[in-house]
Amino acid sequence: MLTVTLNEMQEKSAGLTHELAMLSRVEVVKCYQCGKCTAGCPAAEFMDIMPNQVMRLVQQGLVEEALNSKAIWICATCETCSCRCPRNVDITHVMETLRIMAKHKGIITEKDIDKFHNVFLQSVKNHGRVYEVGLIVGRNLTTGKLFRDVQYGVPYLAKHKVHLLPESIKAKNEVQAIFERAAQLAERDFKEAENK
Repeated sequence: MLTVTLNEMQEKSAGLTHELAMLSRVEVVKCYQCGKCTAGCPAAEFMDIMPNQVMRLVQQGLVEEALNSKAIWICATCETCSCRCPRNVDITHVMETLRIMAKHKGIITEKDIDKFHNVFLQSVKNHGRVYEVGLIVGRNLTTGKLFRDVQYGVPYLAKHKVHLLPESIKAKNEVQAIFERAAQLAERDFKEAENK
């Protein structure tokens, strides 16, 4: 049986703990494990570890354990946890930062969710809004499940609830500029976190 001490795990994750602190700018030490985040989380039943447990792992310096959890990918970023937190800890931002760090390090435990996330963001970047049909087709193509949920789309198309062709907003270029600026800032933040 493999025995690993907490100190060994903390030493292994020390750099990641610092990187998370630099990138998220959230004081995770303020969390006192009341569990309100988990109690209000609509996605908790689908997670392998609960939001308060993710926070505890981070507090203990076990960031690598958090990066390998499904919870950071299942999180819907609805912000219920952050709103309910009596200590005003932005748990949603910690989860999102962990997801970004995991992706940056090639640790993707929920590949279909990551693919959906990428297709969604690309749709918003290209059109300034979500192109629903393109989102579903893109998700199905990237996951290799070509006809998944097709039966649900037909009634929406027939009733003109969604459009077959994409519609773009007038300020599409401004939205694209936001995406480009966000990518630049993320790259800068990662470089700063790695150098400190």
